[in-house]
Amino acid sequence: MATMVKKSVIPFYLAAAVWLVFGFALPFYRVTDYVLCALISLVVFIVGKAIFPDKAFDLPGQSAGEARTAESKAEQPEEKKEEEKSTGDAELDKLVAQKKMAISELRRLNEAIPDEKLSAQIDHLEDVTGKIIDHVVENPKKKPQITRFLNYYLPTTLKLLNAYDRMGEAGVSGTNIDGTRDKIETMMDTVVSAFDKQLDALFADVALDISTDITVMENLLSQEGLSGESMT
Repeated sequence: MATMVKKSVIPFYLAAAVWLVFGFALPFYRVTDYVLCALISLVVFIVGKAIFPDKAFDLPGQSAGEARTAESKAEQPEEKKEEEKSTGDAELDKLVAQKKMAISELRRLNEAIPDEKLSAQIDHLEDVTGKIIDHVVENPKKKPQITRFLNYYLPTTLKLLNAYDRMGEAGVSGTNIDGTRDKIETMMDTVVSAFDKQLDALFADVALDISTDITVMENLLSQEGLSGESMT
């Protein structure tokens, strides 16, 4: 438990009042007037500190380090959040925002749902969703390939998981609740597979290019007698 000290300001006010009283009652003409006023204000300040001491109080639930951090933050002006970097394309910026919202919701659901298997599946969906959208941001021409994924598969998956979470919070067992939750758990195997296939489909053109390059290289190596088969 940390202790915070709140300094009393009353002694300062009392000392300042001495100077005001002297200023009105006995105008300062000599150096000794200033010295006398300073001595009296000092005595008043000391007496004031004794009568109105600094107050110390405990902050429950905070360590000393946390208290110092909290006090430091309170003294500092609130920092402005860094602006999100733009891709330069409004559609891609919207896609990036959609990715952040989806991943944020998946993480919230993952924390709320205790089932270990389902939690692992949600982790996998979060990872694959990020990769799918990141790939399209880097290759904007592929955006039409994930239209159904963005408009149906992803939001419907979030809807199913939200329903699973809400039914779990109901805290009761029944035909409707148990039956629906079982169906969602079974459906998640298919959903994970579908997300994986969506990511794999985005690399179809890359796989085709590589396959073509391999075929051409194999033919050239064979023609020039450089392939393994011709050299044996």
